[in-house]
Amino acid sequence: MKLILTSTVDKLGIAGDVVEVRNGYGRNYLVPQGKAIVWSRGAEKQIEGIKRARDAREIRGVEHAQEIRSQIEGLTVKVAARVSESGSLFGAVTANDLALAVKKAGGPAVDKRAVSFAKPVKAVGNHTAAIKLHPAVTARVGFEVVPA
Repeated sequence: MKLILTSTVDKLGIAGDVVEVRNGYGRNYLVPQGKAIVWSRGAEKQIEGIKRARDAREIRGVEHAQEIRSQIEGLTVKVAARVSESGSLFGAVTANDLALAVKKAGGPAVDKRAVSFAKPVKAVGNHTAAIKLHPAVTARVGFEVVPA
């Protein structure tokens, strides 16, 4: 089955790539999840638009990634979360919560898939997380979890 990827898929390709996959994988996972569209001559014209959008969001190189890293590491990030009386969270702070908090603190838009925690954040206080901006550049962001 020939597909055009609309988002990055691990071990398969990035948005705008035309890939050949098994029928079941494409029909049952990639297309329903919105990660790909079925290839056709009409859809082939959409590839250029997908690639333009990807290039606008993409970090352009190591130097650009280092600039973004210095921006992110200089921020004071606070994540508001629902907290019990004992100080533990109802649930945990997610990568999406942190990505939104970085944007709200005045930083650049960060992809939630690039955010990783050493261990799940389930308590109020100061924590750190890693944001992979480029294969060679990772930003360490310190953030504070505060009661909402």
